[in-house]
Amino acid sequence: MKKRIRVGVDVGGTFTDFVLVDEKRDIIFTGKQLTTPKDPSLAICEGVARITREAGVEMAGLDGIVHGTTLVTNTLIERDGATIGLITTEGFRDVLEVGHEMRYDLYDLFMEKPVPLADRPRRKTVTERINAMGDVLKPLDEDGLKKAAQELIDGGVEAIAICFISAYANPAHEERAAAILAEAHPGFPVTISTVVAPEIREYERTCTAAANAYVLPLMRRYINDLRDKLMDMGLSGPLNVMLSGGGIASLRVAQEAPIQMIESGPAAGAISGAYYGKLTDSDRVIAFDMGGTTAKMCLIENGEPEHSKTFEAGRVRRFRQGSGIPLKVPVIDLIEIGAGGGSIARLDRMGLLKVGPDSASSEPGPVCYGRGGEEPTVTDADLVLGYLSPDYFLGGEMSLDIEGVKKAVDKKLATPGNMDVTRAVSGIHAVVNNNMAAATRRYIAEKGRDPRKYTLVATGGAGPVHAYGLAKELKIERIIAPLGAGVSSALGFLIAAPATDAVRSYVTRLDQIDLDHVRGLFADMEREATEQLVEAGGNPDTITVKYRVEMRYVGQGFEIEVALPKEAVADSLGAALKQQFLDKYNALFGRVISDVPIEVVSWRITASGPTPNIQLQFEGQQIDRSSAEKGERMAHFPDEGYVPTKVYNRYGLAPGTVVPGPAVIEERESTVVAGPDATITVDDHLNLIIDIDYGQ
Repeated sequence: MKKRIRVGVDVGGTFTDFVLVDEKRDIIFTGKQLTTPKDPSLAICEGVARITREAGVEMAGLDGIVHGTTLVTNTLIERDGATIGLITTEGFRDVLEVGHEMRYDLYDLFMEKPVPLADRPRRKTVTERINAMGDVLKPLDEDGLKKAAQELIDGGVEAIAICFISAYANPAHEERAAAILAEAHPGFPVTISTVVAPEIREYERTCTAAANAYVLPLMRRYINDLRDKLMDMGLSGPLNVMLSGGGIASLRVAQEAPIQMIESGPAAGAISGAYYGKLTDSDRVIAFDMGGTTAKMCLIENGEPEHSKTFEAGRVRRFRQGSGIPLKVPVIDLIEIGAGGGSIARLDRMGLLKVGPDSASSEPGPVCYGRGGEEPTVTDADLVLGYLSPDYFLGGEMSLDIEGVKKAVDKKLATPGNMDVTRAVSGIHAVVNNNMAAATRRYIAEKGRDPRKYTLVATGGAGPVHAYGLAKELKIERIIAPLGAGVSSALGFLIAAPATDAVRSYVTRLDQIDLDHVRGLFADMEREATEQLVEAGGNPDTITVKYRVEMRYVGQGFEIEVALPKEAVADSLGAALKQQFLDKYNALFGRVISDVPIEVVSWRITASGPTPNIQLQFEGQQIDRSSAEKGERMAHFPDEGYVPTKVYNRYGLAPGTVVPGPAVIEERESTVVAGPDATITVDDHLNLIIDIDYGQ
């Protein structure tokens, strides 16, 4: 495989992270910049220029940049996307509001539902109808379509979503509608549902099309502007993007279907967690990534993160399923919590200490940054507790104002809450750890797992600071803190394989399968996926394809997914699928039903290229390889109070080194904290293996 020089860029709410991997020299460089929220491309360009300069690489020498961002999900959460219109089949104008006709909370008389992305005056209908078999019952009224679109555009919409009933079975009317609007209104952003979600279930398909239209103008401007700026700097290689499912795709996906990037940053964190799990021979891993704005958790079994075919965005109630906008988007299955270094602490009306989900972000940032922030945050608390150095934040590039933090904590929390500053900051640290632990317990319990049987891989700028406290809450015995943990999501972009998913819905009983039709579906999906991967720089000769199908008993409302060997797409397809389904159903539910027919609902493929083989040898001008011991300072631990704690330089710790707790181990992008009952061992890959002794 050709050796390349690539940069990974992860845009977070507080920091933008950078990793440059030079496979020719087997060296990794890392960097971090404060995010520029009004124009994220400014921090990106500045950071890329800096990291290439430190690595001694010309921009023209880069073989590509892989980019991920929270811009899509933030736009949906904050509701600051485009004004959109929806065109749908006559009689289905209110699909976005009718939804599932279910309540996510049966007992809340004042239950709040998510507001539709397209309000009713901006939802138009046209005459057309296709049935579930794909047969045209009523032709598309093209004049009616043109009139509806013109009314929406005259009314000020900035993008249009088109979702016709049963279009998943036959996309002809949606494709014709898109062609008509492209001719009548060249360049106007239009999303058709069969491009972003060509599968069954009208509500989810309509929501996905509407959400894509909602973020499309913003993402097109952002991506095109970023591409132009990087090209002006000399970039000649491709600018690729991370998809929510953990694969790498070409820029065209971000320009046409940006909704597929809704979880691109968190997905990279999970990919990184899986990588370190394999590196340390850990079969069961909780990937814990805590940055400046949010914390993310993902379960990883045998080196593979769990996946989901749906995602719920912009929930009215953060942890209540059904309170958000359901999207048909392949994602790595993870949980996000409003708990980051920038999460703001406050006293509620009852005088109780609360932390998050609101964040100080990068502007103004925590109080200790000295950039105008006045509200105490988690980072501020960690500084006063002795976990962070006021002189070595970002490797000494940013000095932290500890006295300013103490004054702010006293004014906002300690005095109003009738407590001292130490109790207030230790309370902030404990509350945020408890919030994360409670969310993790619930997430794991829903999957029938026990957190005590897992290893915690801690990444993100704040992850290694809080991993020890979180592990204690969950009774986890081992923590892995990788070198460069503070930028591990950006590294995840570079260790992920080029990959993409495709799906088609064709509902049929096993005894009625049209084999030629199935072969045609798979051929279309393979061609589509191959084109995307080649655009992203992949080699068509190295692409592998995995087949999967979603099946159920006839009459059931939901499906289960089974794998399908490629060679099974033959005359015996029905028998092969039946056996696969029965085995999976029995494994899940402990029984099978013999007298009910089985049907297939959707057919899927995942196409991927080879996983890059990266050697973890961190280098760079910013790394201090002097003595490991840096001195000692007072750090606070529950049940111990402030105790003398040795401070170590992470880059001076050689493989095989054993460090007893309590200890604080500092590196440029993050800090590892371990309590008195912990023992830290440096493995051959320079990971810190933290073992906690719970006694008997």
